[in-house]
Amino acid sequence: MANTQTKVAIVEDDQSITDIYRFKLEHEGFAVAVAHDGQEGLKVIKDFNPELILLDLRMPVMSGDIMLGHLRATDWGSNIKVIILTNISKDEAPTGLRFLNVDRYIVKAHHTPNQVVDVIRDVLG
Repeated sequence: MANTQTKVAIVEDDQSITDIYRFKLEHEGFAVAVAHDGQEGLKVIKDFNPELILLDLRMPVMSGDIMLGHLRATDWGSNIKVIILTNISKDEAPTGLRFLNVDRYIVKAHHTPNQVVDVIRDVLG
């Protein structure tokens, strides 16, 4: 079990995916906060102060890569660990991502929730 104090934010516009990961992470002992677009994500992340963010790229209002750029420009968001969780292949990802300190890049279709939890644990050390 993870330390119950370990906080993970999920920024994902697909409600069913959000529900799956929230359930899985809470079951594994993580505290979870959710946002459904990048703009909401910035607010949730500032208020929740997570150790790690699961971030989708294609979202309404503000995409994940734009949100991450804004996040990295803040004092409070510059060092939070980020795992991109998307169905965009790495080859199709926005080129600016490589400059935004991403810890891992996961294609949703290629990983089960259990595998994603393993990656989260690995990234958190």
